[in-house]
Amino acid sequence: MSETIRWGILATGGIAHQFARGLAVLPDAALVAVGSRSQETADAFGEEFDVPHRHASYEALSADPDVDVVYIATPHPFHYENTLLCLNAGKHVLCEKPFAMNAEQAGEMVATARAQSRFLMDAVWTRFLPTLIKTRELLAEDVIGDVRMLLVDFGFRAQFKPEARLFNPELGGGALLDVGIYPLQFASMVMGTPPSEMVAKAAFGETGVDEQVAMTLKYTEGQLAQLSCAIRTATDQEAWIYGTEGRIHVHAPWWRGTQVTVGPAGDSEKSTTFDLPFEGNGYNCEAAEVMRCIREGRLESDVMPLDETLELMETLDAARAQWGLEYPVE
Repeated sequence: MSETIRWGILATGGIAHQFARGLAVLPDAALVAVGSRSQETADAFGEEFDVPHRHASYEALSADPDVDVVYIATPHPFHYENTLLCLNAGKHVLCEKPFAMNAEQAGEMVATARAQSRFLMDAVWTRFLPTLIKTRELLAEDVIGDVRMLLVDFGFRAQFKPEARLFNPELGGGALLDVGIYPLQFASMVMGTPPSEMVAKAAFGETGVDEQVAMTLKYTEGQLAQLSCAIRTATDQEAWIYGTEGRIHVHAPWWRGTQVTVGPAGDSEKSTTFDLPFEGNGYNCEAAEVMRCIREGRLESDVMPLDETLELMETLDAARAQWGLEYPVE
């Protein structure tokens, strides 16, 4: 494979634009192709980002011989079929979160990647930012002792538009799939294991989607995680990890912030704050991880492994099972 990794982007919506901007700051990445459902939108995206290959179908993108890896940027319900399309065409894949609509779909995606010997990763981009890298380092160094509790929230107030993706059940709308995966993966990163028990509560809006969710997770050694997410309620977007010897605070907005503070609980004078800026918009960080793995011949990331992705999807399924929520596509 050439030194430069050649990317294709499948779909042309807002998240595709964000990812393209992220790729632009990586000198060893080349955005060579885009696939859309029409030539018009493919050409418009291609003009904006100077993309040479502009395909009017996802099938044409997946068959492009100049593409090494494809970023899946379609709405939630299409991640499954789009990922399988690209894997079966021999492409490596980075799939936007949520990885799939449920654990069954996720399992088939992972099995296909392994059968085809192609790289596959869940696009949990915030895990590759300097703040979360630093958090993992502090935990590995036992700076705060044994972790006992964590509190993580991610809520924002979106304007209510019944036709918008966030509020459309057909497109997997709602807080759980859109932003719930962020605090959930944070808990998984910190605890290193799925919860042994969980209580999840949701409040539903006019269109039938979960507009806010609270989850309490218990782990085998008695650790607790309190997680919340919302699309109609603005929250502080803080992350706190409490251990037997201190605490770690990932400052707001924790999912794309630049500061981490560590020290004893309630004693700011003995705390240390790390300033951790990053280049680009953050999406470049996950793209860099994908390229590192591909160059090293890895089929998955050890930072965001596929077995963990499957566990996260199982936890998401278990949460909504407590409310009796099924998506129309299921």
